[in-house]
Amino acid sequence: MATLLYSATASLDGFIAGPGGDMSWLTPHLGAPNPTADRLMAQTTAILAGAVTFGGDDPNRGTDREGAFGGQWSGPVVVLTHRPPAQAPDGVTFTDDLHHGVELVRAAAGDGTANVLGADVARQLLAARLLDEVLLFFAPVLLGDGTRVLDVPGGTQVLLDPVPGETEHWYRVRYPDAPAG
Repeated sequence: MATLLYSATASLDGFIAGPGGDMSWLTPHLGAPNPTADRLMAQTTAILAGAVTFGGDDPNRGTDREGAFGGQWSGPVVVLTHRPPAQAPDGVTFTDDLHHGVELVRAAAGDGTANVLGADVARQLLAARLLDEVLLFFAPVLLGDGTRVLDVPGGTQVLLDPVPGETEHWYRVRYPDAPAG
């Protein structure tokens, strides 16, 4: 069964997008060799994204690297939205139901990784206890405002166990009442 992995690049103060969803802050931090990101790209077999992320800003807009994973992504995408377009782009499925979206993306991902893009989708998956892993990259910048990695006012603590062999901030999600391991 596919692993649901929330991945994001954040500023050191914990924002994945600037005010208004601005992603231009990330542009100067892209392009450096990153073996973990390369491994992530190689094991990702489907994407689950929120509507804001899917239709939002792209730090590579207007370049040949525009799109998910710097324009390298080609594969199935499931988008969670309450306002699907009349015509879906090729390879993109829209749904307004979280559990149905998870079923669709797991089926599309097979035994690979379904990469979760978007803080709100990650929040919903955690609340439904469906998220398996979290991978965070950090860029050396302080944004001061924007979209947080995860924003759950009044939320409950979520435990994270380091994924063995990884040097980045890559963790398995452990829900409070689940045993460690």
